[in-house]
Amino acid sequence: MSATWRTWVWVGIVGLVGCRTTGSAGRDTPEPPRQEVRFDGETVTGNPELASLNDEELFAGGTSAFAAQDYAQAAGYFDRLVDFHPQSPHRSAALYQSGLAHERLEQWDAAAQRFAEIADAQKGTGDALEATFRLAETHYHQERYADAARLLSTLAGRADLPVGQRLRAQVQRGVCELEAGQPEQAEATFRQAVSTYEALADKDEVENYYPAQAHFFIGELYRLRYADVKLDPARGAEALAEDLNHKAEVLLSAQGHYLRTIRVGNGHWATAAGAQIGALYEDLYEQLVHSPAPRELDAEQAEVYREELRKRVHVLLTKAIDVYERTLEAAERIGSHNTFVDKTRQSLEKMKALLLQDEAPTPVQARPHS
Repeated sequence: MSATWRTWVWVGIVGLVGCRTTGSAGRDTPEPPRQEVRFDGETVTGNPELASLNDEELFAGGTSAFAAQDYAQAAGYFDRLVDFHPQSPHRSAALYQSGLAHERLEQWDAAAQRFAEIADAQKGTGDALEATFRLAETHYHQERYADAARLLSTLAGRADLPVGQRLRAQVQRGVCELEAGQPEQAEATFRQAVSTYEALADKDEVENYYPAQAHFFIGELYRLRYADVKLDPARGAEALAEDLNHKAEVLLSAQGHYLRTIRVGNGHWATAAGAQIGALYEDLYEQLVHSPAPRELDAEQAEVYREELRKRVHVLLTKAIDVYERTLEAAERIGSHNTFVDKTRQSLEKMKALLLQDEAPTPVQARPHS
C-alpha cells in the first residue's frame, strides 16, 4: 500500500527566568541551566493524495486502478476506504476488492486479513462466499493447509450451494490434503469429487476445470507411487523383473487417470496430463538405459539382457514421442499456452534425438587380417 510517513516531535523548552532575591540588591543571581523536555514522537500514517477523497471517490479510483491492473494503487484506494470510512456502503465491496488486489501482488497476509472480514463458510453468498474460497487459497499459499482444508470442507458440505461450487471445494480440499502430507485422504477426496461429477445427469451444468483437476491429481498420486518403485539390479534378475513389472503397472494406472483428465475436455489440464504421460515414459526410458545388468548374469546372458532392454527402450521412446506430439496438437487446437506446453515441446525434441540415435546402425568393427 502506498503511504507517506511523517513524524512530528513536540519539543518543549522551559526556561527559568532569573530574578533578584531579597537581600541581594545590586547583584544578579546566576541563571539556572535550561531544561529540555522531549515527549515521545507520534507516527501518523496516510497518503496525502488519498486523504482528501471521500468514500465514493476512493471506490471509483480503486475500481479504475484495478481494471488497469495497477494492483498496488488499487490496494491503496480500497485500503484507505476500508480503514477510514467504516460506515461507507462500499466498505464490504472494498474489503473484497482489496483482498483481490493484495492477492494479485502475492501479499498473502494482507489478502487474508481483508478476506477474513467478510468470509462466511457456513452461510455466505456472493462476495462472502467467494471471499471464503479466496481466504482458503491465501491459507494455501501461507502453507496453512489444515486451515484451508477446514474452510473448504465446510463449503463442500453445504447442501444449499450449487454442485459446481461444492465440487470446487472438494477438489481444492484434496490439493490441500496432499500438500499437508495426507495422500490417502487426498485420494479419497479427489475420488469423491470425481463421483460427484460422474453422477451428474447433465455435466455441462458445472465447469469442467475442477473434475479434470481431480482426475489429474489422482494421476499425480500414482506418479508419486511410480517414483517410489526403485529398479535395483543388485537385487538380482528375478527381483528386478518383478520391480520392473510393478513399476510398469503403476505407470499404466497413472496414465489411465491422465487419459481420463484429457477426456473431460479442459484445455489446461488436458495439456498438463499429456505432458505427464510423456514424462513417465521418458523417465522409465532413462532408468532402463542407465540400469546395469544384474550381477549374476554371465557375459552372454548380459548381452541378451541388454538386447531385450533395447527393444523395450525403443518402444518407450516411440510412445513418448506419440504422446508428446498429440499433446502439442491438442494445445495448438485449443490455443493453450502454459508451462506444460513449453516442457512438452522441449521433451519432444529430446525424445526424437534419442530415437534417431537408437535407430542408427551400430558400426561394424573391422576384423583383423589373418
